[in-house]
Amino acid sequence: MPIVLERGEGAIVWDVDGKRFIDLAAGFGSMLLGHGAEEISRAVAAQLGALVQGLGDLHPSRLKVELLERLAKLHADPRARVLLCQSGADAITGAIKTAALATGKHALVAFEGAYHGLGYAPLAACGYRSSFREPFAPELNPSVRFVPYPASETGRHASLEALRRALAPSDVSAVLIEPILGRGGVVVPPHGFLGQVRDVAHENGALVIVDEIWTGLGRSGAMLRSHAEGLHADILCLGKGLGGGLSISACIGSEASMDGWARGGEVLHTSTHAGAPLACAAAIALLDAVEARALPKRAAEVGAKFQALLREAARPHAFVADVRGSGLMIGVEHTSGELGLRVMKGLLDRGVIVTTGAPNSEVIVFTPPLVIAEEELRACVAALSETWSALGA
Repeated sequence: MPIVLERGEGAIVWDVDGKRFIDLAAGFGSMLLGHGAEEISRAVAAQLGALVQGLGDLHPSRLKVELLERLAKLHADPRARVLLCQSGADAITGAIKTAALATGKHALVAFEGAYHGLGYAPLAACGYRSSFREPFAPELNPSVRFVPYPASETGRHASLEALRRALAPSDVSAVLIEPILGRGGVVVPPHGFLGQVRDVAHENGALVIVDEIWTGLGRSGAMLRSHAEGLHADILCLGKGLGGGLSISACIGSEASMDGWARGGEVLHTSTHAGAPLACAAAIALLDAVEARALPKRAAEVGAKFQALLREAARPHAFVADVRGSGLMIGVEHTSGELGLRVMKGLLDRGVIVTTGAPNSEVIVFTPPLVIAEEELRACVAALSETWSALGA
C-alpha cells in the first residue's frame, strides 16, 4: 500500500497526487522538529554557502569540533569523548568496537525484541526477528546471548537472572540495551530496571551500551531516557533525529571506555562523510531548538494527553490489548498482527501515516514530530476510532 511523498510541512505531508496526510511516523521518529523546520533549513542553507565537506579526522571542520563538544556534555562523564557516525547502526557498531577495545572481550548480551540496525555488528545483536540474522549467520558474531526484556514488574526478576547467567562466563564486553524497546513494540521496562542492568553488568566486568537512537533528544519525554531512569551508561548512542532529517549519529563514551582507541597503529572508526559540516550544522541547530523550545518537557506533557485520549478511544474495543509508551513514543497493541496491519491501512485511508512494531506488527507505533499541534493528535484519535469501529462492525 505505498504512497509516494512529495513535500512536507511540520507534521503534515502531501503525496504526489496532492493528498494530505498527518504524519505520525515522522521519518521513523527522526523528524523531531517536523518537516521543513525553519531552524534546520536556515542552518543548512548557510552552511551550503560556506563548507559542505571537510577532511574527516585528518582536517576536521570547525562545526565538527563544536558538535563534538556539545555531544560530549550529554554524557555523565565530564571527560567523555565522541565518535561521529552516519547512521544509528553505524553508531552501534562504533560502540561495540569501543567496548571490545576497552575490555579485550568480544561476547555481547542483547535483549529479545531489540533492534539496533542491520549493519553486521548490530545485526548479530538483533533480537527483533531471527529471520533478519539467519541468512548471514556465518558472518556474524557467534557470541551474542539474548535475555528477555521485561514488559512489566512481573518480568523483572526473570530478566535479571537471565542476565546474570549470560554474563557468568566473564567473556562479555558489553550489555546492549534500549531504554524503551522501540521497533520491538514500544515496550517500557519497570522503573529502576535500567539501573539494575548497569549494576549487574559492572559486577561482571561488562560495560553498558545504551541505544538512545530512538528514545533520545526529547522523543521519550526526556533529553535522555536512560538518565531520567537513573542509568548513566558507559557508552551512549544517538541517531535518528540528531540531524534534523540529515544523516548523522554519535557514539559517546566515558573517558575510560574510549581510552581503548588510544593505541599504536591506525585503529579508526570513520568514513568519508562522518562528521561532514553540513550534517554538523543541522545537528547543532537541532540541539539548539530542542533546548530553546523545551521539547522534552513538551513531549512528556503532550504525550501524556495523547495516551489518555488513545486509552479512552480504545475502551470499547476488546481487540486493543494495550496503550503504552513515554513522551511522544507510543504504542497501541492489538490482539494480532493481522489486525495491526489492517489498522495501519485504515489510518492511511483516512489520511494518517503510522508504522507498526513488534515481531508480528500487532503494535501501531506513534512517533510524531515533537512540535505537532494537539489538534492534529486529536484528529488522529478520531481517525483511529473510526478505523476500530469499522473493524468491529
